[in-house]
Formats: sequence, structure tokens, C-alpha cells
Amino acid sequence: MTNSIDEIADADFIFASGTNTTETHPIISLKVRKALDNGAKLVVADPRKTEMAELAHTYLPIAAGSDLALLNAMAHVIIKEELYNKEFVEERTEGFEELKAGIEKYTPEYAERVTGVAADVIRQVARDYAVSEKSTILYTMGITQHISGTDNVLGIANLALLTGHIGRRSTGVNPLRGQNNVQGACDMGGLPNVYPAYQPVNDPDVRAKFEKAWGVQLNPNPGLTLGEMFKEAGHGTIKSMYIIGENPAISDPDTNHVVEALEKLELLVVQDIFLTETAQLAHVVLPAASFAEKDGTFVNTERRVQRVNKAIEPVGNSKPDWEIIQLIAQEMGYPMNYSSPAEIMDEIAAVAPSYGGISYERLAQEKDGLQWPCPTADHPGTAYLHSGEFARGKGKMFFVEYVPPAEQTDEEYPLVLTTGRKLWHYHTGTMTRRSAGLDWKLSEERIEINPAEARKYCLQTGDRIKISSRRGSIESTVEITDRVQPGLVFGSFHFKEAAINKLTNTAHDPKAKIPELKVCAVKLEKIS
Repeated sequence: MTNSIDEIADADFIFASGTNTTETHPIISLKVRKALDNGAKLVVADPRKTEMAELAHTYLPIAAGSDLALLNAMAHVIIKEELYNKEFVEERTEGFEELKAGIEKYTPEYAERVTGVAADVIRQVARDYAVSEKSTILYTMGITQHISGTDNVLGIANLALLTGHIGRRSTGVNPLRGQNNVQGACDMGGLPNVYPAYQPVNDPDVRAKFEKAWGVQLNPNPGLTLGEMFKEAGHGTIKSMYIIGENPAISDPDTNHVVEALEKLELLVVQDIFLTETAQLAHVVLPAASFAEKDGTFVNTERRVQRVNKAIEPVGNSKPDWEIIQLIAQEMGYPMNYSSPAEIMDEIAAVAPSYGGISYERLAQEKDGLQWPCPTADHPGTAYLHSGEFARGKGKMFFVEYVPPAEQTDEEYPLVLTTGRKLWHYHTGTMTRRSAGLDWKLSEERIEINPAEARKYCLQTGDRIKISSRRGSIESTVEITDRVQPGLVFGSFHFKEAAINKLTNTAHDPKAKIPELKVCAVKLEKIS
């Protein structure tokens, strides 16, 4: 997030796109509710009418995968009606003329044909976003999990740069992270093309710094993304894999092929706190300690580094992840010899400039943690980014063309499937489905379909259906609801008994390599 969670409550205008905030980020949704109590206007764009959409002043029921057509049309209105912040655009941005030329065809009428949202509604939303004093954008994987995911984010950034709604309190571009430490994992180099703090692996000076710190020679080439790794494992090119705290046998698209790839490996090592579906395929399972059994830090969605203190000793033979990794490194001949997480944090501060002023001692003193960038020991941390200037100097606008989803419906597969999470469970259910109370609240998958489809297929809530895509089939209970539009089907990926990702598409964004989990074509039939 460019801004902080608390700032949402003080926004005048909130544009929430592709985020089911009340169910997937319920604490953040409280800030949205507070903003509404303070008089803010909320606009929600989502193919499914979530609780967040029901709270909104304006709900945009966009066709799945049409986000960029909407975003470009909003930019079109802002430029055509000269609602953009001319001083901000002139002094702090570049690329305006290219964007202006590119979005010429993206009229609200064009966007209406693509998205299904009325042109006049698009105009009004664009105007309200532009003229409000403090407008903020919230989004999650409803924006990113498309073949145009990177371009969707660029379309959002264009709106913020056009209007100057960035670099100030209660504004900004704010992705709400999907897991508790996904921000920290990325910060620490959990991506194939960067070292910690997003320093490129192909930069010779950066590489030299890390070679000196770690005492090894490093590969100058970026590695493979997750999808590429499974593809190569399926081809036999990758022969071993070490998976930590992830359950791709349920969470990744086209999971039938993911499982096939895992089964081809000569060695699969899984490190986790439970025997997940992925761990059950492993040759070796390493028992990891849970958050309550170890000291460490998490970095949340607003870039806040927070201490976690061990409450109990690790159960059984389990160990903290860093200790397991260190033992393996030592057996492989690398002298990794940390004595504590505090020592690891000291190394992080030494090699990651944005973490330069963060230490265990300081985190113990700071009740609420510290937000990076925090470059020095006397720096207070950064509540919001891009105040005064951008990291690259001027913020760059990019014109990006709308492209439709990779897979279209046809006579055989006439429905669109989109996926997401539900309030009572989390991710693949590894933890939440072991909670008797949560499993009692929602003990099975309930595929949502519109009453129009229910009449067509002679279905009632509680009936069993078979739902199929070009990649596989699952069986599930059905729920009839007008939360989904006619022609749209919604399912979650919490239930292994109805593993929805057997159906989803591996087509991916060519830039970020994120798969298009949010749109695929399916058919369904009633099970007698």
C-alpha cells in the first residue's frame, strides 16, 4: 500500500475494485465503514455483488475481466473534461501526452459495451474520483489475477497520477495483500528477479553487494516464476522442489497438472505446520513451527514491520523455518550460522536500504512497529509513499490497451467462472477447516449461480452439480443467489472436496506471470 490503513477512514472518496474487502480484509473494511460514517462516497467495481458492493453508493457490476476498459474510460473522462490536476501532471509526471492519445477511443460508451456499466455512471464515477479532495483506490486479486493484471495496475496508477491523488494522506494506490506476510516475503526477495528490498539480480553493483555479504558467487539471471517452475517440472527439467508454507496442489490453477508435475519430481520436500495435500505428495516432510512457537517479524499490507514473540515452545520435532533452512544449508556445505532472528534482522538492515533503520531492539520499543522505508535508526518510518517525489523522479503514466480474457465462453462452455474467498475460511483451508466452529459455519463448497441459470438447469439451493472446464471437473453443492450476474458462476478454493482450481486457467500475464484465476469458461449439469 502507498498509504496506511488508518488513513482510509479519512478519505472522501473510495474506489474499491476487485476486492471483497468485508470478507477477505474485515479489519480494513471497518476503516471503510468509518469513512462512510464520516461522509465518504464509496464506489465498488466487481462482477459479484459482495457485501462491500451493498455498502456502496454506486455499484459497478462489471463483466469479469473488463477492468481495464473501465479504468481507461475513467481516464478518458478525466482528461476530456479537464478534471486532471494540471500542476501535478506538469511538475511530477511524464507520459501524459501518450496516455491522452491512447485513451481517445476509450469513451464511456465503448466501455459500456465491454463492461456492461452504463456510460453515464462511468462518467459520474470518474468525476467524483477526480474532484474529491482525498480519493483512494483499494484493490486485490480481482485486479491482478488476469492476463492483463499488470496493465490493470498501471491503469489504476494512471488515475492517481492524473488527479494527484497520491503522495498525500488518505489518497494513493492501495493493494490489500492476500496473506499475512506476503509483503514481507516479497520484501525479502521472494521473487525470481530481485534480491531483498527489490534490488535487481541483473544489476552488477547490487549483485556484488550481496556476493560480499553472503560470501558466494551469484547467478546474474532472474529465476523462474511459480507457474514456470511447475511447467518445467512437468517437462522433467526441474527434478527437485522445496516448498515452504504453500499448498499448490489446491491453490494453483489447473491443479491436475500441478499434481502431475509434483509427482514427476525426483525429490519433493515440503516444510509446513500441517500435512497438506501438497505435503502428502512429498518424499520428505519437514515439520515447521507455527507463528505462536517462534520469534520473528511479519510485514503487513501497509509495509509495517511488527515483532512476533514466541508464546510456547515448538511442539514435537518442529522448528522455526529459519532454523530448518540453516541446518539444510550447513549440511550442503554453506556456513550459515545465525544465532537468532535478531541477528538476521541486523543483516536485513545492512543489505536492504528501506529496512536500514529497523532492528529488533527498536521494534521492541515501538509499540506498533515501523513502516518502511525506514532508512536510519532515527527515522520515524513512512506512513505514506511518494510525498514530494517518486523513487524514479517523475511518476510515469503508461497507456495500456484493454485485452479480453484468454478464455471465452462458447456453446459447450457457456458460463464464466470467477473465484475468490469466503468469510469463514482462509486460502486452502489448511488451518481454518481444522477449526470446528469455522467448519460448522461453512462445511462445504457452495457454488453460486444466478436464478436465471437455476431455472435453465432446474436447480434449487442445496442441489448437487457437476461443473467442468476444458481442464477438469468437480462436484459441489449449489447456492442460488442474485449476488452473481446471469452467466456468472462463483466458487472459492477453500475445499479440497470441490477443488475449484482443477477448473481454472493457467494462461498468465506476460509481464508478471500471474495466472488468470479470475476468469474461465465452464459448463454445469445437475447431478440426479
